[in-house]
Amino acid sequence: MGIRHKPGFLRSLNQAWRGMIYTVRTQKHMQFHVVAGISVLLFAWWSRVSRFEWLILILAIGSVISAEVMNSAIETVVDMAQPNYHPLAGMAKDVAAGAVLVTAIQAAVIGMIVFAPALLRFTRGIF
Repeated sequence: MGIRHKPGFLRSLNQAWRGMIYTVRTQKHMQFHVVAGISVLLFAWWSRVSRFEWLILILAIGSVISAEVMNSAIETVVDMAQPNYHPLAGMAKDVAAGAVLVTAIQAAVIGMIVFAPALLRFTRGIF
């Protein structure tokens, strides 16, 4: 007897994927983060990072993408609730964007720390 899923689980999974696809299709920043994440993973493969470094890089990429998804959700809800300009609505959107900025800076620092040895080896071979 196989594992039985509740009927709602597959529907929830489908809705989550639909939200991700919508975000990637409609949000330029999300498109940038996805391309950047894929680029980092390719560079990690090329530079042969350790298993621990893979985990840290995947966590950093996932954090940025998660923050961007939440930012998009907050912007959508704010736009729906307050279609006209309101300072608090604008501040809510700015704060959500700030969360993305913090995770993106964190991911960039992690990338610099992880990739510094490989970049140094590479540049020594050139010069």
